[in-house]
Amino acid sequence: MPKTMKHIILLLSLFTLSGLAYSQNLTNLGVKAGVSNSGVRGDAVESLNQLVNFTNGIVFTSDRTGFFAGGYVNVPLSEHVSVEPGIYYSQKGYQLKGGFDIKGVEFLGANAKADLQTQYIDVPLYLKGSWNGLQVFAGPQISYLANANLKATAGILGINLLNKEMDVSDILNKWDASVSVGIGYQFANGLNISASYDYGLMKIDSDKSTNAFNRGFKVGLGVQF
Repeated sequence: MPKTMKHIILLLSLFTLSGLAYSQNLTNLGVKAGVSNSGVRGDAVESLNQLVNFTNGIVFTSDRTGFFAGGYVNVPLSEHVSVEPGIYYSQKGYQLKGGFDIKGVEFLGANAKADLQTQYIDVPLYLKGSWNGLQVFAGPQISYLANANLKATAGILGINLLNKEMDVSDILNKWDASVSVGIGYQFANGLNISASYDYGLMKIDSDKSTNAFNRGFKVGLGVQF
């Protein structure tokens, strides 16, 4: 993605958050960061097999651990209800592990791993309920794919047979939409903790021919000013 487009998306999002805050005369701005555990559900194995042409199909997938960070504006609608738009950088992806056929060593059955590393700009809009610090929230989220890399490695008997990394941004869908639900707690000193689940609704491949969707958990620590 061109740097200019990244800057435009970030600026538009920041202007939207700032506009909401100032128009409502609010100071409920916050920042949050944490750990994510993301994967791809659906035809995940078949989707990645299209990228890695040396697999023999004896594979399994596992989720990928990453992190997220960003900011938000909390806009009260009543004593217990608020809306909360935000913008976050978020790492997602998944892993494929198993036995692969590597040219020249097929009879050895080399072990290998393919790691799909995706980076998104997430823009959620939560409806949040709060009672004595306890918070529950849910809402839609729009995500833009900033970058995607596929790292493939293989080895046997301690010998590295393959170590390759490639940019696969062009074959993945640039946009994603999801529904997020979560729970949290807001402390009196401004600190807050939260846990949420993102349920992706759009197919991640660019031609939308494979039923593979982003799904993942997030656990975060934030500060509200």
